[in-house]
Amino acid sequence: MTDTTANGADNLPQIGLIAQYVKDLSFENPNSPAVYQWQEQPQIDINFNISNNQIAEDVFEIALKVSASAASDQGTAFAVELVFAGLFGIRNVPEDQMRPFLYAEAPRLLFPFARRILADAVQDGGFQPLLLDPIDFGALYMQQQGQMDAAAAGTPIGNA
Repeated sequence: MTDTTANGADNLPQIGLIAQYVKDLSFENPNSPAVYQWQEQPQIDINFNISNNQIAEDVFEIALKVSASAASDQGTAFAVELVFAGLFGIRNVPEDQMRPFLYAEAPRLLFPFARRILADAVQDGGFQPLLLDPIDFGALYMQQQGQMDAAAAGTPIGNA
């Protein structure tokens, strides 16, 4: 049975992935060819950022930006930055459920593809593939939401 209004319009929440794509990809190997002779293992630093942009009435672009660099005392081995995005059609989703979808569920759907692209880019640069561990975007969202709620209530973070 379908939930419709008197004029036949569909009221049920609907979410669909329209497209996913590489929006930006950059790989730098600033110390080649010397880097391939280094004996020291580099320290890997990884950063994530999630953003969204409403493209049309029912269409949102969610972008997952992943930056990674590998450096040692000898210099930077590599630096890679990927912005992997998805276009999602979102209709009839209650306002209180939009943020969790945009910042937790959508990135969870995009991450496996971004992870593979990043691993391939690093490997194509002459290094071992950078295999990122799975990320629990739902838990990260809940943690960030808790921090925002504590800050709004004036509670010091860590005492909540």
